[in-house]
Formats: sequence, structure tokens, C-alpha cells
Amino acid sequence: MTAKQTDDKQRDHRGRRGEGTIYWDEKKKCYRGELSLGLKPNGKRNRPIVYGQTKAAVRDEFDRLRKEQSQGIRTSATYTVKEAVEEFLRRGLPGRDSGTRAKIEILARKHVIPSVGGVAVSKLTADDVDDWLANKATTLSTRSLSEILAVLRRALKHAQRRDRLGRNVAELVELPEGQTGRPSRALPIEGVIALLNASRGRPFHSYLVLSLMTGVRTEEARALTWKHVHLEQISEVPPHVEVWRSVRRGGDTKTRKSRRSIELPVSVVDVLVEHRKTQDMLRSASDRWEDNDLVFCTRHGTPLDAANVRRSLRATLKAAGLDPVWTPRELRHSFVSLMSAAGAPIELISRLVGHTDTSVTEAVYRHELKPVITGGAEIMNRLFGADSAG
Repeated sequence: MTAKQTDDKQRDHRGRRGEGTIYWDEKKKCYRGELSLGLKPNGKRNRPIVYGQTKAAVRDEFDRLRKEQSQGIRTSATYTVKEAVEEFLRRGLPGRDSGTRAKIEILARKHVIPSVGGVAVSKLTADDVDDWLANKATTLSTRSLSEILAVLRRALKHAQRRDRLGRNVAELVELPEGQTGRPSRALPIEGVIALLNASRGRPFHSYLVLSLMTGVRTEEARALTWKHVHLEQISEVPPHVEVWRSVRRGGDTKTRKSRRSIELPVSVVDVLVEHRKTQDMLRSASDRWEDNDLVFCTRHGTPLDAANVRRSLRATLKAAGLDPVWTPRELRHSFVSLMSAAGAPIELISRLVGHTDTSVTEAVYRHELKPVITGGAEIMNRLFGADSAG
């Protein structure tokens, strides 16, 4: 038998459009299929090539390609998850601020692309995603797992919108339980006093005082302007701060309920009055001052970023003899803990920190809230005394 006859015998179909040709590929040791799907938009022949261990597997691929063509999908057998993610990073994040873009890119390049980037999107299965997440769950927290899965889902959804993918298998999986992350902590009253004492005379003192005594978020404090700070009582309206902005994209607070006005304790008013005087002197003495009306800023009036605050907090913690691993957001946790320990009802705490309702406060600050509700017993003791029912 001639080589041509052998080749003809191995062929399963002969070239009519939509049927395809299947034959044994000696070099790859598997079946090779070529499917004719007419012409591409550029006028060239659309003849995708697929491989499979059996003829049935190749025919299944033919069926998938025909179905996708009928739906207008332009999947390439060589279009990988890495390419889909790269395209999403380039074109799928319009309007996102630089911090958000940087975080998504880090997650993509550190966790998504190295693990599943080499898989063709047409070959990626829900089992592949499950296995990837299960492996990551041995080292990452549940929150981190959720974030990297969101990157993959969004990248594949971006590919879907551009007809590069039929089904987004990342949306079919359940998020596994990850490792327990470091729980947020709250400084005890002794730690708060030590921190405040160590910060006196430092530019960071006023930021600390406001954060620890009002519970504002760090992104709210960094965006605070003097026009929203009222240090004198007018009529029956006490000194207060209007927490109406944040450094989030668009300047909005985290939620609608986060937009709030908070009465300022006397000690905070005193500190902010002195802080404003110091800032006025810096402004008049500097020829590089940028007047952004910010309450907390650099020595040239420019906005603080998160790194500025972290560095200042670490330096102050060190000066106070405290563990330098505390984070700016834990100043807010400390506020909640102090309020709860002093007997403030959760409804008041929830309003002060700008939560939608008390269930959010209980979920986020469950470690900082008093575990025993004592208010009712205290009231009954005052009304009836300890021995009135005996």
C-alpha cells in the first residue's frame, strides 16, 4: 500500500465545509482534526486545527466549534487564559483608580497567570479552577481566594463579551475555605494613652486623635477638608466634622450611610485648633505649598497616601514601645472597642462608624464588642436595688 493510500485510509472525512478531516498525527501521537468553517473576516480560510486522543474527542471539538460559530464566538484553540487576563488588564479596567488597577494586576500576575495562564480558554474546565483554588487554599485566606477568583471570572467575562469564549467556567465553581487570616485587633485603653502621649509634638498627633476618638476610616481622614470641620458651636449645633468624602474613586464614602456628621469631643477640638495654627504657619513659610484645604497633608500641603500614614503610625508605635505591626484601620477597631467597653449601645456605635445597620457592625467588629449585654441589668439595679426581689 502506498503512503498516499495509507493516508487516505486514515482520513475520516474529506474536506466538505463543516464536516472536517480527521487523521492520525504520527509526530504528536494523537488524532489531528481540521475543520472548514468558511472564510474569516479578512477573507482567509477559517480552518481551525484540533487534537484528541480519539476520533470521538476530535468530533466533540468539531461540534463545539460549529456551535460557537453559530453563536458568533471566535474562539481560537491557542487563545490562553494568560492572553485573556492580559487583555482584561489592558482594556477591562476603564475608570478604575491606580490603586485598584495595581492590586488587580498583582493578583493576576502572582496567582492567576502562573497557575492557569498556559491553559487554552476553550480547554479550561470547572475542575481545573477547583483544583487551582484548592491548591491556593493551603496558603491563602478565604478573602484572598475570593479576590483571585474574581480576577479570573472578570477576565473570562471580558473574553466572553468579545466573543472569544462561550462559557465562563470560573462562574460555576464554589469558593473553598481558605486559611484563617490575622484577625483585626483593638488597642486597650492603656495602649491608646501610650500612643497619644508618644505622638505629642509630632505632625501625626492630630490624625491619631481624630481617628481614635471619632472612629473615622483612614480613607475618610485623608480626604477631610477644613470646610467640613466646624470647631465652634453655632447656636445649638456643637463642634462637629462632616464625613462626606473619602479617597475612594470619585471621592465617595464607602456606602451611603457612611456619609455622616459627628460631634467632636472637646479634646479633639483643642487638638485640631492647634493643628490648624501650625498648618497656617507652614503655609505662610513655604513657597512650595499646595493649598488643597486638606486637614491632614504633607509638609507641602499635598495629599497623604496610605504609605504615609502607615510609616507615621509605625514610627509612633515604636516611640510608644508598642508592637509596630498595628495598622491604621485598627485605630477604628480600637475606637469601637473603647466605646463598647464604656457601655455605648451598638446602635450608637453603628451610627458613629457609618454602618448601614447594626448587623454590619456586629459582623465586622465582633471581636471588639462587649460579649455580654449589661445595659438592662444596670438599669434594673438602679430601679430596684440588689436585694429588692429577695
